[in-house]
Amino acid sequence: MEENIYHISEDQLQRYRQRGYKNEDILPKPAEDRHMTAMNYFTLWMGSVHNIPNYAAVVGFLMLGLSPINVMVAITLAGLAVAVFMIFNGQAGAKFGIPFAMHLRSTYGSKGAKLPGFLRGVVAAIAWFGVQTYTGAAALTILISKLWPAYLEIGGEVLGITIPELISFVIFWIANMAIGFGGGGILNKFTAVLSPIIYLVFGGMTIWAINVGGGIGNILQYNMAGDVSINPILAYLMIIASVLSVWAAPGVSVSDFTQNARSQKDQALGQVASLLVGYLIFAFMAVVIIIGGTIHFGAPTSGNGVLDFINQWDSLPAIIVATLVFLMTTISTNATGNIIPAAYQLAALFPKQIDYRKGVLIAGIISFLIMPWNFMSDGGGILVFLNAIGSLLGPVAGVMIAHYYFVNKQEIDLDQLYFDTSGKESRQNIYTGVNKQAYVATVIGLVLSMVGQFIPALSVLSDMAWITGFISAFVIYYLLIRFSSKASTIGIENE
Repeated sequence: MEENIYHISEDQLQRYRQRGYKNEDILPKPAEDRHMTAMNYFTLWMGSVHNIPNYAAVVGFLMLGLSPINVMVAITLAGLAVAVFMIFNGQAGAKFGIPFAMHLRSTYGSKGAKLPGFLRGVVAAIAWFGVQTYTGAAALTILISKLWPAYLEIGGEVLGITIPELISFVIFWIANMAIGFGGGGILNKFTAVLSPIIYLVFGGMTIWAINVGGGIGNILQYNMAGDVSINPILAYLMIIASVLSVWAAPGVSVSDFTQNARSQKDQALGQVASLLVGYLIFAFMAVVIIIGGTIHFGAPTSGNGVLDFINQWDSLPAIIVATLVFLMTTISTNATGNIIPAAYQLAALFPKQIDYRKGVLIAGIISFLIMPWNFMSDGGGILVFLNAIGSLLGPVAGVMIAHYYFVNKQEIDLDQLYFDTSGKESRQNIYTGVNKQAYVATVIGLVLSMVGQFIPALSVLSDMAWITGFISAFVIYYLLIRFSSKASTIGIENE
């Protein structure tokens, strides 16, 4: 084990349990219980890139007015940006073995952590879980209708969705919940098997797209945006910000995964290889498949993007295989980035009432009740949704990284972090109360990332909401700490 990995003793764990931390999911992971290698992280994220919302987002990217090659480059750079963010924000989890809930406490304070935890673990994760489940259900509807055409003729509409779509949603929801209940162990096995299948199938789809699109040269010269023109730098930033928004939730809570790393090297190498290589391949495949399909069938007619093309194929076996892979990738992404973090965060917010399995159940029920099909009613809806998530979580990410590296100096006092929950601990504990500077920076970052939606002249700030929120919150928090006479070395102001 590396020197920069903190070793947790059983005596420490027992002491924390006696202080009221009965939920094992909240406790730091000892070295002997950390089993994720670089290869685990590589397969974990590689499969998560290829899902229906990501392909739908690429349709939006191509409509910005950039050339296909520029869109590929921008997506690849975005993958590198995500990797850097995940590695830096994941270091605390890997070093101290702590989950996101406790990483958040070390930044915002014990009471202050509740709101950003709620935004990530309840608002963002559950909303994303619902959207991913709905897009997967759309693929399932295609699959069932090809095997049983009368399926689409069932009933009318309920809650703004057709009966067949609702049935598909329920079936796919149950499948996602099953993986969620299985937790990280089942997920690691699932992604290890799935990753090579993904690249075989999407590789085949890429070859198909090149053939029907008139060759790779014809595809790379195709313009999906018509007469639309945009400043290339702004378009690049918008694409990078949108991809970062896709990863805003898992990126903020990446400690839930890096706490299982055998070493910092494992999490760093695994994540950079996974995301950089994954997005490089995805950028090429997604652009080629979407443009090739558009040349052959016409532009996608719904918010589900490439599913429109699959639905028009002549080969039933090809439809079945491609759709099943889309279903599996969506389940993998949903478990990794949404249902597992949501369950952990609900358990952290209500430790006496909710454990991990109850958290999965509650998150799943809420994801159903919000009727996520309303978010995906048209092709542009996915970009609007991504910017909303970026506005919420970009500022939180900026504050977390600024605090860990420039305030905590990469050190966390676990003995104080896991203070006595009975109230016997001194109010001078450095992690109790609310980090007011962090809240000020987060709120200002949130306002700046959303202001463009209300003031057209500042729309550029909202067009790249995650970047706006992250940078502004990071800088403001650093300045508040740097010039605040009240700030302690940790930066928490007790109530």
